[in-house]
Amino acid sequence: MIHRAPQHSTLTRALLLALIGLVQAPLALAQEAGSGEEEATTLDQITVTAQKREEALQDVPVVVTALSEQMLEENGVRDIKDLQHVVPGLTVTSTQSESQTVARIRGVGTVGDNAGLESSVGIVIDGVFRPRNGVGFTDLGELERIEVLKGPQGTLFGKNTSAGVINVITKRPSYQQRVEGEVTVGNYGAFGVSGSYNDAFNDMAAFRLYAAKRKRDGYVDVTTGAGPRQETEDQNQNFHTFRGQLLLEPSETLDILLTGDFSNRDESCCASVTTIRGPTAAIIDALSPDSGVIPVADPYSRRAFANRSSAQFIKDQGVSAQVDWQTPWFGGATLTSVTAQRKWESTNGIDFDYSTADLFHRNPTKDDNYTAFDTFSQELRLTGASDKFDWLVGGFYADETLKRNEAYRIGSAYEPYLSIALLSRINPALGASPTAPLFLSQASGRPFGTVFAGHAAADRYKQESKSIGLFTNNTWHATDALDLTLGLRYTREKKELASRYSNPNGGLGCAAMLSNPAQVVAALVARGLSVAQASAAAPQVVGFACLPWTNVQHNGRSTDQERDEKEWSGTVKAAYRFNDNVMAYFSAARGYKAGGFNLDRVQSNTGLSSGTAGILPVNDTSFGAEFVDSYELGTKTTWLGGNLLLNATLFHQEYSDFQLNSFLGTSFVVRSIPKVTSQGLDAELLWQTGGWMLQGGLTYADTQYGDDPLPDADLALLPGSRPSFAPKWSVTGSVGYDWRIGGSLKASAHLGAKYMSDYNTGSDLDPQKQQDGYALGNARFAIGSRDQRWTVELWSQNITDAEYYQVAIDAPLQTGTWNAFLGAPRTYGMTLRMRY
Repeated sequence: MIHRAPQHSTLTRALLLALIGLVQAPLALAQEAGSGEEEATTLDQITVTAQKREEALQDVPVVVTALSEQMLEENGVRDIKDLQHVVPGLTVTSTQSESQTVARIRGVGTVGDNAGLESSVGIVIDGVFRPRNGVGFTDLGELERIEVLKGPQGTLFGKNTSAGVINVITKRPSYQQRVEGEVTVGNYGAFGVSGSYNDAFNDMAAFRLYAAKRKRDGYVDVTTGAGPRQETEDQNQNFHTFRGQLLLEPSETLDILLTGDFSNRDESCCASVTTIRGPTAAIIDALSPDSGVIPVADPYSRRAFANRSSAQFIKDQGVSAQVDWQTPWFGGATLTSVTAQRKWESTNGIDFDYSTADLFHRNPTKDDNYTAFDTFSQELRLTGASDKFDWLVGGFYADETLKRNEAYRIGSAYEPYLSIALLSRINPALGASPTAPLFLSQASGRPFGTVFAGHAAADRYKQESKSIGLFTNNTWHATDALDLTLGLRYTREKKELASRYSNPNGGLGCAAMLSNPAQVVAALVARGLSVAQASAAAPQVVGFACLPWTNVQHNGRSTDQERDEKEWSGTVKAAYRFNDNVMAYFSAARGYKAGGFNLDRVQSNTGLSSGTAGILPVNDTSFGAEFVDSYELGTKTTWLGGNLLLNATLFHQEYSDFQLNSFLGTSFVVRSIPKVTSQGLDAELLWQTGGWMLQGGLTYADTQYGDDPLPDADLALLPGSRPSFAPKWSVTGSVGYDWRIGGSLKASAHLGAKYMSDYNTGSDLDPQKQQDGYALGNARFAIGSRDQRWTVELWSQNITDAEYYQVAIDAPLQTGTWNAFLGAPRTYGMTLRMRY
């Protein structure tokens, strides 16, 4: 079934929106249009740091969408998930937890929630790289701007930026005393308060403090059955955050920025809703104290079913020091050092069956479902320039410890459910028998209720990673019009993984069937199958009895793996400026995404990762690096005296050994897809005139898997198809107007929208996971004093209440049933801002 969004889904409607100013918003606005309080500036003065030095946006031969503080406020952007609504070609989704958040650019990103997979889109906050997208999913605080760089950026930003970079720059301390506060109220019981204080100790030291607290009721109502879950809502918000910065400038050539931050989330996320109710739903219903899943699939009633907790606890904290010293060397070259120590941890409960039947789950404890990153990083750069050369050399070091604990706990309904479902799979008439719930007890020879019950799996992973990078990026001004750039990076990555597996309950049901397969055959014969039929069906029974979490062959296993990668990446660019207003460029880049290990129980028919569905444990869970070759041909043009910017770029990206993590019948396996191609067009427009500001952007991306056949039946749809989360069209845009009211007031109005054409939300491309095209709109009206002492804003996100899936999934162990994690509904409210 293809999900339709009838009221806002057509391309025609989206393009009409685009014509009122839509085609994506780049930019770090250099002024607040029409405020009357600042000297007017033109848009061609916008600066970015896409090449780790300040440059005019229109001079940088890179596709950059830069978003100013004003634009981020107008569009309600507080985190990277909000950011996707104003950047064409960017999608950000979450599944079982907000910690499992993934960003994709031009249809390419990390596929899978496994912590062992590195990110394809890098997130950098104030010069500090975050190890995974989910680690960067936090309240970003007071923002100066955000730059989204598209295409491989590994030369300057490192190994895991093969699809692009989200570069976040927060406000720095200044020497002016300033107090800012904000209070927000909205529907779903939303309430938020934030404040900052900026001041100077003297003319060489200043500081800035920021704190925020936000709460909101859940978007999803939850039927809990007999519990023990207590939370009747899901996807709520409850977090607080703090950031402190100290700026030291002991001389005109030296400044030191010290930063410390802490964030804490205590929420419930993420329950999924039923999109298609399959034949196994009747079994769930029979084993539940109520209707185990929704009686009629109605995802946008936002009603989920779960008897187990989905509580999530996320802590993120760190300190960093950035030192910039204008040295006496090489004509005043600048030495930059960025040192950081960060710790992030997430604990999350999961009701795997998304029903009120007690099948299997993880508790929200560190023993059951815990992921933690402890990262030290150090970057050194020396940057200089002369009449003919801009040069940069640098080095990067990171030492990262990743800990992962995961468990499976089996409830009382698991054994009868699997018994009935298995018999129904073999012969529907067998599943209808009143004694069907006893089948696996008979097949294993164990008393009913003891085949699987209790703490089935408790696994521990510890991965140590060390990464060293040496890089350089140099531009030769060959003539007044022609610039040639060469960038190169050498990366060495070493990873060591220790994995420890146990089955606390002994995996008794699986063990019994493996030791006495004749009893499995006898149990099937007793239900009317011939010996030949029973012998043919027995391996299927054993396979389901020995799924990874109940497979006794994993009990007591201990594996140690390591891998060492040494890779080169780089870029060449040529930029030609025809005149002051028109620049064209060509670039070629080689990107690299590190290989790693699958942090999961992996099993196959051969005991190798390359095998297909089976029950033999896999010791070698490593997977290789991913590479991309990218080519771009673009132009950046300036019109109307610097008040109109129009940029466009053709791109072609070819990925090899693309890392895909997907569920292949019995376990999650990482496959290296030989080839993925993404090609198309990025375009952006920004125009200001008087109090009007129009922004727009468009990404057309034709993204496709190669035609090479894959060995897995579950991935049969992939060859030659468009990957998941790869809409062909992504269009964004906004229109804003500022005006004065009398001598002391000003007002502004802002409308923004994003359209994405249809795409599939599942890694296996099941048609039931297809999302039709849809559009999202945001609106904001503000009135306040011209000196910005106070402002009142009325706002709405997803103003048309468009309905869409973030991710659709196969309901675990429920053949024919599909679920989805939904996008946010319409929200609205009011914000009061105060500044002194």
